[in-house]
Amino acid sequence: MTRDLTVTEVRLTPILVADPPLLNTQGVHQPYTPRLIVEVVTADGVTGLGETYGDTKYLELARPLADRLTGRQITDVNALFGLDIAVNASRVDGAVDVGGLRGVQTADKLRLSVLSAFEVACLDALGRALGLPVHALLGGKVRDSVEYSAYLFHKWAAHPEGVPGEKDDWGAALDPAGVVEQARRFKERHGFTSFKLKGGVFPPEQEIAAVRALAEAFPGHPLRLDPNGAWSVETSLRVARELGDLLEYLEDPALGTPAMAEVAARTDVPLATNMCVTTFAEIAEAFTKGAVQVVLCDHHYWGGLRNTRQLAAICSAFGVGVSMHSNTHLGVSLAAMTQVAATVPDLHHACDSHYPWQSEDVLTERLAFDGGRIAVSDAPGLGVELDRDELARLNRRWTEDDGALRDRDDAAAMRVAEPDWVTPTMPRW
Repeated sequence: MTRDLTVTEVRLTPILVADPPLLNTQGVHQPYTPRLIVEVVTADGVTGLGETYGDTKYLELARPLADRLTGRQITDVNALFGLDIAVNASRVDGAVDVGGLRGVQTADKLRLSVLSAFEVACLDALGRALGLPVHALLGGKVRDSVEYSAYLFHKWAAHPEGVPGEKDDWGAALDPAGVVEQARRFKERHGFTSFKLKGGVFPPEQEIAAVRALAEAFPGHPLRLDPNGAWSVETSLRVARELGDLLEYLEDPALGTPAMAEVAARTDVPLATNMCVTTFAEIAEAFTKGAVQVVLCDHHYWGGLRNTRQLAAICSAFGVGVSMHSNTHLGVSLAAMTQVAATVPDLHHACDSHYPWQSEDVLTERLAFDGGRIAVSDAPGLGVELDRDELARLNRRWTEDDGALRDRDDAAAMRVAEPDWVTPTMPRW
């Protein structure tokens, strides 16, 4: 029987999902973060799922893309990237992407982040129609499970008084002891065997102490530190000297490729990035200058799963390691991330994931970590199903919001607690 793979409908559902008060160099996570769920429906009634950022600027671009996709074949994924959709440059060019903390945002980066959700939804629909997992559409899996790293944050016990939000049971983590306790709970709950600490929050000495405390509490476990470009070259080198024997890699200690190249030239500690290499155009400078030794790819940034595989192949050709970056994602994105990670041969570092921090999801069944790993689904498509009641509930939260939370702004969230807070100038230390 021939399937009709024509797209007859594209549904866009913006939602707000609970987010704990996690600290970074820009400020603190808002109590709710925007996400966008994309559904691509075929003439045969097959529905494919995708997910990306839900801020207003992403939604504004997703709407005309959804109109252009209707009437096309879900197999015609290459044509997605040729669709001529204007981006409101005033919203993005030169702006800092606070939510992703990936440096300066451009219209092209915004466009790829939206296209990624459409590409994933088409692949999910195609896999469902053919009875194949997405990894089979990408050439087949090379591993049966994907390893993830516990993502540690300095954290308040709760959002400021008077701010709406969901309570969590994690408690505060504002010193090395709190970070170690957080890591211990991550290991007990999910079995993680490697740990990444989001830095750039406190003076480097305090974050050095936190990494040392982790090393003492979890000997032999790979450790990473990510200050999101908050340090000068000299500070980066000092931290590398003090923690060199303890770190698997140091992620984006300094801001931009030239500064990263200078740090890399003066230390043996591997440097990773999800800030200075987030597009194909940025690869040449970073790789030829030796600025990074590990690229943390993110299928949202790069435009989907097939571009992620292309990036991994380029990294392999240059002898650069590859792992995966995480944003505040839900289960649809995590399922897509796991499917593509299963197909990358040279994935030698555990991937990042915020998912354990997210208490809400739009899936009928949450993805589960076992020994810090997620099993690669062989079910058709992404192997996940949408909980429509939960999707509707989280969409109502977005609809009822007055607009204050529809665009993630960690600095604005911080100003609720500290009215004089100003986004720090980099380097911060």
